[in-house]
Amino acid sequence: MQSSANLRGAIFMCLAMAGFTVNDALVKSVTGVMNAGQIMLVRGAMTSVLVLLLARHFGAFRSLRLLLSPIIALRIVAEVIASITYISALGEMPLANASSILQALPLAVTLGAALFLSEPVGWRRWLAILAGFVGVLIILRPGPEGFTSAAVAVIASVVAAATRDLSTRRIAADIPSLFISATTAVIITLTGAVLVLPLGGWQPMTGTSVLHLAAASLLLLVGYQCIVLAMRHGEIAIIAPFRYTSLIWSIGIGVLFFSESPDIWTMIGVGIIIASGLYAFARENSRRLAARRLSGE
Repeated sequence: MQSSANLRGAIFMCLAMAGFTVNDALVKSVTGVMNAGQIMLVRGAMTSVLVLLLARHFGAFRSLRLLLSPIIALRIVAEVIASITYISALGEMPLANASSILQALPLAVTLGAALFLSEPVGWRRWLAILAGFVGVLIILRPGPEGFTSAAVAVIASVVAAATRDLSTRRIAADIPSLFISATTAVIITLTGAVLVLPLGGWQPMTGTSVLHLAAASLLLLVGYQCIVLAMRHGEIAIIAPFRYTSLIWSIGIGVLFFSESPDIWTMIGVGIIIASGLYAFARENSRRLAARRLSGE
C-alpha cells in the first residue's frame, strides 16, 4: 500500500517540477519588462481564476476560518515569500543557476525536520546537509563584495519553500488540496497588487507578455496542486529526490531559449548537491526500513 502511495507521490513530484520549471522560464522571459509585484499580480489573478473554478467544481471550498490555523497560515506566508524572492532572483541570474540552488531544498527540508520537528538525523546525514550547502556556495561563488542580491533572494526562497513543504505535511488530511491551492493563489495575487507600486509601478504589457504569463499561470496551477499531492501521498525520503528532474528542464530551457551555458563550477556544485541529497535520502530510507524490521512490520 505504501509503495503505491510513494509511486503516486513520485509521479506528482515529477509533474510539479516540470510545471514549476517551465513556469519559471516563462516568468524569466518577462522580468525585463515588469517588476516582481506586477508578475505576481497578473499571473496570480489568472491562476486564481482557474483554481477557484476547479475548487468550486470539486466542492473543495471550506470555511475561511481555516486560514487562521497556524499551520495553514504558515504555509501560505512561506509560499508568498518563496514567490517574491524567487521571481526577484530569476530576473538577475541564469535559470539553470537559480534552479540548481533550489535543488538544496530537500536538504533544507531534512534540516528543518531535524531542528523543528524533532526528527532524528544521524551524523552522516548532517555531513550530507553540510556538503549540499557547500555545493550551493560553489554555484554562487560570492566575491569579495559578498553575496549579491540575487544570491540572497534565491537562498531566502529555499528557506521559505522548505517551510512550506514541512508545514504541508502537518495540515489535516480532511482539508482538500484544492482549498490550500486556491487560498494560496489568491493571497499571492493580493500580495503582488500591494507590491506593484513599491517595486517600480505598473508597466504596459504586450500580447506576448500576457500570453507568457497566462501559460505560466496554468503551469503554476499544475505545480501547486501536484506538490501538495506529492507531499501528502508519499514519504519525503522517497519522493524528494524526484525534485532533481527539474534540472533537466532548467538546463535544457536555459541553453535553448536563453543562450545560457552552465560553467564547470556550476556543474560541480550541482553534482555535490545532488549527491548529498541522494545520500541523505538513502540514509533516511535505510533508517526507516530498519525501524520497521525492529517493530515487526
